[in-house]
Amino acid sequence: MDLYEYSELLKTLSIKMGNIKNIVKPDILQSRLDEINTLQQDSKFWEDVANAGKVSQEKTKTERMLATYSDAQDAVTDAIEYFELSKAEDDSETLEMLYEDAPSLQDSTNALEVQMMLSGEHDGANAIVSIHPGAGGTESQDWADMLYRMYLRWAERRGFKVEGLDYQAGDEAGIKDVSFIIKGENAYGYLKVENGIHRLVRISPFDSNAKRHTSFSSVMVSPEIDDDIDIVIEDKDIRVDTYRASGAGGQHVNKTESAIRLTHIETNIVVQCQNDRSQHKNKSAAMKMLKSRLYEYEMAKKQAKLDGTEKSDIGWGHQIRSYVMQPYQQVKDTRSNIPYSNVDGILDGDIDAMIEGVLIAQAK
Repeated sequence: MDLYEYSELLKTLSIKMGNIKNIVKPDILQSRLDEINTLQQDSKFWEDVANAGKVSQEKTKTERMLATYSDAQDAVTDAIEYFELSKAEDDSETLEMLYEDAPSLQDSTNALEVQMMLSGEHDGANAIVSIHPGAGGTESQDWADMLYRMYLRWAERRGFKVEGLDYQAGDEAGIKDVSFIIKGENAYGYLKVENGIHRLVRISPFDSNAKRHTSFSSVMVSPEIDDDIDIVIEDKDIRVDTYRASGAGGQHVNKTESAIRLTHIETNIVVQCQNDRSQHKNKSAAMKMLKSRLYEYEMAKKQAKLDGTEKSDIGWGHQIRSYVMQPYQQVKDTRSNIPYSNVDGILDGDIDAMIEGVLIAQAK
């Protein structure tokens, strides 16, 4: 990097921070934070536990947004001041330090940009994730299991909790179906970009001839919606099937039809749960999943109408990303069009950069 390149970088970051300030409105956020602090000093505020919890979550999110904005703004301002001073004094040592710090300076503004994008109505919610292998038997089922591990490792890296809802092991390897909840701040905001078809190209470990295979799995993500959102599902709207749970859970689980499958007749949305030994609890969890999926479905329909697209465009059937392990190593998302060569790292849960690239591309 030279003087001109760094100068252009600072100009770009200054413009970006100006645009971000107009969106973030830090003065309004600080005013709201002061208001919340005043509310919390009133003992009556804590009597309404549900409301107090929501306001406290808002406070945490507001504090984090202000801190991220302040850090990014200070970093850009300091860099501009040091740059001008170093140029005037021909201080090559300081200039070299500034050049070395350029990537972290970009990272801080990008982090703020991404945080702004996670301000949708349900972006802060927990994420309900379901993974289904495509056609291809063991090969696709193994690919679905690889994706499942990727999201579990991602959640672990972020310190998020994972709650299982449904798990059906494959006949030889992998999984036939899995559903789970990832619990953490902005879990849905991040994972919503994972909706769609994921494609894998590799030398199959199940092929004695060591031929290259292509496998597909679908990933569906919906927000864990609050109980106060009004979604009415009547008995006539759904078909209820019970079956024996599979996998871990003890003899009682496997001998009773405690697992529940719900099919919403109008939309053909199917959810299932076998996490608990109680059929009643499994049905309750499945209903929650169904409500979340229906909410997401209706939001998608509204967005499609605004975008002027056909209803047939709505759904999970769009290939969004390719993971190529042979003949070369590359993961590429169709929306950001950015290639990544660290395939092993990505499959081990290092997907933040890839997700953020998609969020930024969609915002543009």
